[in-house]
Amino acid sequence: MLDTIDKRILRALQRDSSQTNAELAEQAGLSATPCSRRIQLLKQRGVIAGYTALVNPAKVGLGFMAFVRITLDRQDKTTVEHFAREMEAAPEVLECYLMAGGYDYLLRVYARDLDDYQRFQMETLTRIEGVRNVVTEIPLKGIKQTNRLPI
Repeated sequence: MLDTIDKRILRALQRDSSQTNAELAEQAGLSATPCSRRIQLLKQRGVIAGYTALVNPAKVGLGFMAFVRITLDRQDKTTVEHFAREMEAAPEVLECYLMAGGYDYLLRVYARDLDDYQRFQMETLTRIEGVRNVVTEIPLKGIKQTNRLPI
């Protein structure tokens, strides 16, 4: 399990993973060497899954975002796995979840604009064998977006 110092390190990394080890150590209340050792252990244990830069979608021409609910014809292993492989290959899909409940998959999709999204829906989603229904939800305003876990 995580102790208080591990949690301090993780919170600091979630705020800014580009900090130096010395900066992280100061925030965790450690010297540099033990802090570095703890970070390596957190990586080895799979607690730290990786590092990435957060890119503003609108600043790179992807100003349209939608949540898409997918219902499949069947929920057998072949159909479910086929759809999952197709989504892994689709660059427009940032997130894809197999769901329990009223539909089979939930996607978070980015596109340049509504026309670009419509192209993706018509040329990609609806052409996948096994897709029965596509429901697109367009958010009007983002209220909260974070990648920080409440540690």
